[in-house]
Amino acid sequence: MTPRPADGRPAPAPGTGPAPRWPLRAAAVPLLACLLTLGVLVAWTTAGGAGTPAALSVRDGRVFVPQNPEATAVFFTLVNRGGSDDRLIGVTAPAGHDAMLSRSVVTGEGARGMDMVSAVTVPAGGTLRMSAETTDVMIKPPPRVSPGDRLTFTLHFRDSPSITTRALAVRPGR
Repeated sequence: MTPRPADGRPAPAPGTGPAPRWPLRAAAVPLLACLLTLGVLVAWTTAGGAGTPAALSVRDGRVFVPQNPEATAVFFTLVNRGGSDDRLIGVTAPAGHDAMLSRSVVTGEGARGMDMVSAVTVPAGGTLRMSAETTDVMIKPPPRVSPGDRLTFTLHFRDSPSITTRALAVRPGR
């Protein structure tokens, strides 16, 4: 026999009464937490807290008139006006020539050598100036150029679009 409530009406059978409201309340807390987090992230990004992408430009391209039959070097100045670092990951040289990123290293007692590198960082808000004492692009075989000639190169970056630029042929030391 089912017990009767104090008002004399019969009690509803189990599972036939109004649905409890607690499942909706249980979902409200995580939902509000997600909305709050999303709002804070949108505000942070809008205010520039997430940084800005790299904004790269290339200038001052120089290619050394070859002094030996094996290779020569190319130098660029890369400027990043953006808020994020990017990496130079490769260079395409004119047809028939291979381009490799390299850096100068001290091998002992004033002697210098060269190591091949897979990438070079272009710092956020900074400049990468290639030189014979730092990083450069090694070209094999060296192109036949005279001072004043210009060669076209394409620089490839990890996050930014490639940039095609020209380098002026100069004698070493210029």
